[in-house]
Amino acid sequence: MKSNIKGKTALVTGASSGIGFETAILLRQLGMNVYGAARRLERMADLEKQGINILPMDLTDSKSIKNCVDEILSKEGSIDILINNAGYGSYGAIENVPAEEAKRQFDVNVFGLAELSKMVIPSMRKNHFGKIVNISSMAGRFTAPFGGWYHATKYAVEALSDAMRLEVKPFGIDVILIEPGMIQTDWGFIATDNLRKQSENTEYKDNAINAATYLEKHYKSGKMTPPLKIAEVIVKAVLAKHPKQRYAKGYMAKPYILIKKVLPDPLMDLAMRTVLKIK
Repeated sequence: MKSNIKGKTALVTGASSGIGFETAILLRQLGMNVYGAARRLERMADLEKQGINILPMDLTDSKSIKNCVDEILSKEGSIDILINNAGYGSYGAIENVPAEEAKRQFDVNVFGLAELSKMVIPSMRKNHFGKIVNISSMAGRFTAPFGGWYHATKYAVEALSDAMRLEVKPFGIDVILIEPGMIQTDWGFIATDNLRKQSENTEYKDNAINAATYLEKHYKSGKMTPPLKIAEVIVKAVLAKHPKQRYAKGYMAKPYILIKKVLPDPLMDLAMRTVLKIK
């Protein structure tokens, strides 16, 4: 199976840290021509030392996306594997999150992902081969209070991926969703800090603090899944001749997704309020 992708070209977004960083390294170890993209080149210096090409890319800037894709295509002729990993979340009550912040989450997590995919698909279609791996989240399968805008972006990624998978399958292109759970990064602490800041001097303050405390407890528990474990799942999906549509992996991913499936909405709401101590 390794020989099938050896020498092929992969583009990994959000490669400066975490899942993207680990994925770029694993793909390179399999003999692929790997390009790592992120806003800040200096944070990818360690990737460059390992033979990975690094390029700047800002998913909120169409010109930046096009420049990155054009440079790779001019050198390699095609992009065979696309890992849409870049993304971020900003927590707060729907009422409190500024409109520009909500839009930015969609620009990065949804519209940037879609625009990059659109630019890459033609070369995949020409070769009748391609793998587009979209990093969603368990947050794309259930919704928690104070994360509404972030959850909305991940629900959108799920829907876009389902549609895209059906559309491009006749051209030999696979679209795969990865749904990580809680990962061992600073993401959780950044999200809870934002939640507290967004909720200061608002009617949501007490409940927001309770939710932030719950999240911090989990992120400090030592049970979080290392990014490498998710990277290994991504590589497994890339190597699979017939990949699954979805791979849920990581701390609490499968339990939360299962609970959402089996519990009716009133009981799910009650469970959320109880766990997060929402009054």
